Amino acid sequence: MDQTASVWLVLLVAAIAANLPFVNERLFVIGPRRERKSLGWRVLELVVAFGLTLLVGFALEARLGQRHAQGWEFYAVFASLFLTLAFPGFVWRYLRRHRG
Repeated sequence: MDQTASVWLVLLVAAIAANLPFVNERLFVIGPRRERKSLGWRVLELVVAFGLTLLVGFALEARLGQRHAQGWEFYAVFASLFLTLAFPGFVWRYLRRHRG
């Protein structure tokens, strides 16, 4: 897998992982089904998904070659991107008018 494919794969994983807490009622996607998850559970799942997405990115970077050390700026930008990617799921869950 080349570098371009790795970047797109990380972006795809981030987009899916950022929206998963908002589109299902299971704890961490595989846990028991809940009547309604609170916002706290969804935020916790979002933080865990953020960490797992970082691990996927680090693994792909290490597979391509030497891993580079990242400063706080990298994590701030990636967190902002991750929250931006989570916005459609948040809108679907909390801002859209559900019928019934």
